[in-house]
Amino acid sequence: MRTSSLAQKAASILIPALVSVVALQVCEAQSTLDKIFHRAKAARSTTPSGLTNDKIVAGLKEALTISTRKAVTSTGRPNGFLENEAIKILLPDKLRKVGNGMRLIGMGSQVDALEVGMNRAAEQATPAAKQIFLDAVTRMSFADARQILSGGDTAATDYFKRQSSGQLSEAFAPIVHQAMENVGVVRQYDQLMKNPMAARVVASQNFDIDDYVVGKTIDGLFYVMAQEEAKIRKDPMAQTTSLLKEVFGKRQ
Repeated sequence: MRTSSLAQKAASILIPALVSVVALQVCEAQSTLDKIFHRAKAARSTTPSGLTNDKIVAGLKEALTISTRKAVTSTGRPNGFLENEAIKILLPDKLRKVGNGMRLIGMGSQVDALEVGMNRAAEQATPAAKQIFLDAVTRMSFADARQILSGGDTAATDYFKRQSSGQLSEAFAPIVHQAMENVGVVRQYDQLMKNPMAARVVASQNFDIDDYVVGKTIDGLFYVMAQEEAKIRKDPMAQTTSLLKEVFGKRQ
């Protein structure tokens, strides 16, 4: 009887303890499962980099807005084209020999005036790109943003080329033409065309001075934009906002 009483007493102590241990283990297991579930749920709503879709789009739009604003400001000011050797508009290759010949016979000032005028026209046209670029930013989808983020150093610039080149050409054409008339490019060009050799080259190539300057203006603008984009992607100092640091810093 004494042994049976002791066994019952031990059981009354051990069984509740075992139940408590099992219950604790079940709770811990449930907690672990909850954590795994929440992590999986979070993973489905974010990209592999840990950034939400909305944050990627917001970061890209901010980067594009900054880079386009800087590019437009840099090129759309006096000497923005003329004093930037990388984008300065020179005589077209077709007329380069004619220009060199004119310099040799003391007519270099006319060639210089023509080149200055073309660059002034480009500088006056560039600011019209600002709204066109902003419109392209608002049309950007998540797929576009993801492709830009994971793309090369100029993926955003390439996006703008695809989205905006046609609109830029249409917007720049009347501005360039009017600016060239105002600064004397048309007069200087007509003077150049009095040279028989230049006239023959232009006639044979179906050359249009307006189209040439518009094309060079767009090329120069995208060149500067690509430089600004590369800075934001690679240079922490160019990531001037916390959002840019978060989106582009994760790619370092």
